[in-house]
Amino acid sequence: MNAMNDYFYMKMALIEAEKAFFEAEVPVGAIVVWQEKIIAKSRNMCEKLCDATAHAEMLALTAAFTATGSKNLSECTLYVTLEPCVMCAGALFWSQIGELVYAAPEKKRGFSHCSPPLLHPKTKVRSGIMEAEAAALLKTFFQKLR
Repeated sequence: MNAMNDYFYMKMALIEAEKAFFEAEVPVGAIVVWQEKIIAKSRNMCEKLCDATAHAEMLALTAAFTATGSKNLSECTLYVTLEPCVMCAGALFWSQIGELVYAAPEKKRGFSHCSPPLLHPKTKVRSGIMEAEAAALLKTFFQKLR
């Protein structure tokens, strides 16, 4: 992917995060891209669905499996506004996602703090695309809770 595509896709993930924000959900959005097309998009829906596992990444992966007709997403890229947690990283491992691109790091519960690595060895990881925008949305959300 080139930088312009990265910005476009992450912007789409941020739009999903903004929807979550206005639905009183932790503002995280996710987009799955396959063959340069968005095949899945989601946002956190834990509150709405009364489901602690309804993270943006999990819901986007489920939609991507349906769209591709496969449980293997090695040709797909996941764009997500926040570094995935351990649960989501496990799902990414099993999906064999080809690439993970996330905006903001998750300093307390992000998968990158774990050893050994949780993602599939072939998964490429990049971060920092629109990090400031994603972090600002999260900061605003948590300030409103206090």
